[in-house]
Formats: sequence, C-alpha cells, structure tokens
Amino acid sequence: MANKIYLDVCALCRPYDDQSYMRINLETIAVQLIFSAIDQNMYDLVYSPVHVKEISAISDQVERFELYHLLQQTGKFINLDKVQARKRAEKLVSAGLGPADAAHLVFAETAGAAFITCDDKLRKKCRALDLAVWTGNPVAFCDKEGLR
Repeated sequence: MANKIYLDVCALCRPYDDQSYMRINLETIAVQLIFSAIDQNMYDLVYSPVHVKEISAISDQVERFELYHLLQQTGKFINLDKVQARKRAEKLVSAGLGPADAAHLVFAETAGAAFITCDDKLRKKCRALDLAVWTGNPVAFCDKEGLR
C-alpha cells in the first residue's frame, strides 16, 4: 500500500495563485510533483468533508470545478467516527488551531497521512503540537521524499 498524503485546500489551490511570486511558483511545482507521484501510485491522496466544504466556498467556478474533479478522480474520500473526531478537534482548537485547520488535521491523523499545507502560521502551530503525522509545505515534502 502506498503512503498517504493529505493536502489542505491552500496547497491544492497553489496552482491558481499568482505565479509571479517565486515562493508560490516553487510550491506550485512541488504540488505538481506530488500529483505526478500520486499518478505513479507512489502515494494515495486522501480527502475529507472539510475539503468539500472549503472548496464549495471558492468563488471562481472553474477553480471550484477543477478541484472537485481532481479530488474525485485522484483522491480517496475518508470518513471517520464523528464523536472521536470532534473530541480530537476540540483539543486542537483549544491548543490554538482554527476549527477548519483542526478538522483537517484530525482527518490526516486518522488516515495516517502526511499533512501538507502552504499556510506558514498553521505549520508553525503544528510544530508545537504533538501530532501523529508529518506536517510541512509541498517543497519540504518533495525534498524529504526525494521527488524531482
């Protein structure tokens, strides 16, 4: 079985961001490398109801459609015990995470998936928590995994 990865919505949206910024462009390339590795069955992409809810709020219809399609075609939907998930999410919220970020992390932990985000503040908070999964940005993930 392939290793699992969980990209939050800001990482999934990176290719739609302004590519004139070097950092954004590098993270976009990294996200593309990750999806190439998923296509080669090196990793399983998992996604959750949190993705669906956040993507539904994207105002650009093309971006919203493409992200839904990408997740449905490439990813595996995960669901979990809502009672246990809520308890863990509440602990993460009390540790300083926002509700959506906490929910993303609970799903990633439950799936045993590496958690990939482009949100610096979230990554910094994750480093301070006792999480059961690796967390980092797309470039760090590619570097760690030797994706080129």
